[in-house]
Amino acid sequence: MKKLMYLLINLIIILLMYLIFFKIIGIDELIMKKIYPLKYSEYVEKYSKEHDIDPYMIYAIIKAESNFNEKAKSSRDAVGLMQIMENTAIEIANKMNLKINENDLFNPELNINIGIKYFTQLLDKYNNNYYLSIIAYNAGIGNVDKWIEDGTIKKDGSDIENVPFKETNNYVRKILRDYNIYVNLYKK
Repeated sequence: MKKLMYLLINLIIILLMYLIFFKIIGIDELIMKKIYPLKYSEYVEKYSKEHDIDPYMIYAIIKAESNFNEKAKSSRDAVGLMQIMENTAIEIANKMNLKINENDLFNPELNINIGIKYFTQLLDKYNNNYYLSIIAYNAGIGNVDKWIEDGTIKKDGSDIENVPFKETNNYVRKILRDYNIYVNLYKK
């Protein structure tokens, strides 16, 4: 009950923020587009189309992961725009018949290509369930599978408030929020 209340409060806050920023105050669309850019669109659009993924979801992931900083490297050694772990990237690249090393992951096109391919594999694994795929992108497949198996989260991922890692719980909310912002700003 407490978690449901927490989710409802967060949804109300997001709705109020939306109303304040977009309706009442009327922040200029140009300012919002500066905050939520479509950087690296040639690569995002190309590989999103190739893998039949909504490009706005990829923009939201890049925004959350690196804020479009191609040189980003996390404290856990996730690299580049889509913050891919080197081992994951090598595994994905091998399936794509590419030979790479960590430094290659700072290349925006390669990073986006591998990141989208990885996200596609997550979508395939979780039957096109974006919730579970986003959770797995952040927390790892093993954790998501364990949480589903032990009943911590539902198989449809609709109960994101039950994700036990606070970082991942916030991450999923941020991705979904940013995705909706991208759709509202650019999909017309």
